[in-house]
Amino acid sequence: MCGWESRCPARGRHEPGRTGAGEAARRRRTLRFDGWIAGLGTTSGTRVVLGHWQRSPFGPFSDVMLERPDGERLLLAPTPETAEFIDGTYVFDTVRVVPVRAGVADDVWTVAAGPLRLRFVTGRRRPLGLLLRAVPAPLACRPAWSALTDVPARLLLPGVRTRGSAGAGRREWYGARDLRAVRALAGSLDGADLGVLAPVDPPVRFGFGSVPRRPSLTRVTTTVRLGAG
Repeated sequence: MCGWESRCPARGRHEPGRTGAGEAARRRRTLRFDGWIAGLGTTSGTRVVLGHWQRSPFGPFSDVMLERPDGERLLLAPTPETAEFIDGTYVFDTVRVVPVRAGVADDVWTVAAGPLRLRFVTGRRRPLGLLLRAVPAPLACRPAWSALTDVPARLLLPGVRTRGSAGAGRREWYGARDLRAVRALAGSLDGADLGVLAPVDPPVRFGFGSVPRRPSLTRVTTTVRLGAG
């Protein structure tokens, strides 16, 4: 581990330096993140949510949210600024700042993030993914569209929400633009084998919604509107 670690019954609080991209992001009231979210279950009981953001107010970065079988929610973030922002939006028991590296070669993703080593393979685009790709990107990215698709998303993908309230008075919208299946996984956490791919069950409890129960990779534009103050 590098940087700092916080552990408390609800959410670790911290005061990292407010410089660079992090300070610029704080001055905005509406923030947009464009990239991919992978939701993965394992036979060990650990569930993993990878965020791979190609464009964001903090520049390109990746982060990992984990929920262990005992219910501990762990955030692995690459900088104090991204850790503070994500921890202020979702709920974690432990927050760690560690190097987070995600690489993609064809259909194979590799992730190295502190205690986590992960490799997963994506499969065919799902029918829902074909429908999502047909929506023009400018429309799919709009919060109004995410609000409109919230009810269909709940019906098609139980546990999934496309809009809701986040921490610190924030509002959040997910504009899904593609969906691919994940067909294989291997990895370890703290040196212990995670097992093989399994449904994301029970749902993760970081925020107002979970990822699809069936392991998947979703292209998404996330919009976060900051609260007053």
